[in-house]
Amino acid sequence: MPRYALLVEYDGAPFAGWQRQADQPSVQGAIEAALARLEKRDHTIAAAGRTDAGVHAYGQVAHCDMEKDWDPFRLSEALNHHLKPLPVSIRDCRLVADDWHARFSAVERQYIFRLLNRRAPATHLRGFVWQVNHPLELEPMQEAAKHLLGLHDFTTFRASICQALSPVKTLDKLDIEQIETESGTEFRFHLAARSFLHNQVRSFVGTLERVGAGSWDPIDVKTALEACDRAACGPVSPPQGLYLSKVGYPDNPFVNQFA
Repeated sequence: MPRYALLVEYDGAPFAGWQRQADQPSVQGAIEAALARLEKRDHTIAAAGRTDAGVHAYGQVAHCDMEKDWDPFRLSEALNHHLKPLPVSIRDCRLVADDWHARFSAVERQYIFRLLNRRAPATHLRGFVWQVNHPLELEPMQEAAKHLLGLHDFTTFRASICQALSPVKTLDKLDIEQIETESGTEFRFHLAARSFLHNQVRSFVGTLERVGAGSWDPIDVKTALEACDRAACGPVSPPQGLYLSKVGYPDNPFVNQFA
């Protein structure tokens, strides 16, 4: 059975997350239903990351096994046709080796978190950013973020329901930039690691927002990290500002992913 890698973009708002669920809509379920329209059987696809309810993606990666030898372009076009009108799009499709795996072959996940800092309610960006009404300072957040880089026990920033075998992870990147856009000031958090714990990114952002607001000092983030105690974490940010932006592979099958 030929295997295909799918580069997937979606608006997470209508879904209960990536993972298939019996009684709620999911991104995985939507794509598997579209595949069943092409080859009438049960389909099971695997993804690089199981995003939570409300989380979006620019560059999720999944793979599927087909019985027919599909031209990759025609397969992506057919899937996009059957995915309408759901906010899910197959941006690219590539034939890969039989042992290539969207999750286990991945060596890096990148996330972007978008925080809109303005008082007036968001209209065009509603549901796609976390809006914070009070002023935020960039430099204290950048200073605090440095304490999170590298190899650490991230128990403080790990959801209680996290199923990872270990809380020890290496955070390779946590850059924060301030951008003046047509909609107002945005703070964008860029994160990269081989893998992340459940709610780790949202826990980081919610805690760093407290630093930007002046409620925490940058050194308080180091103290919270070293406590290895979930109770030491700041607030967890809402999901709508979070995007899975890119998945890295030793031999990336896609040539046009967003960085």
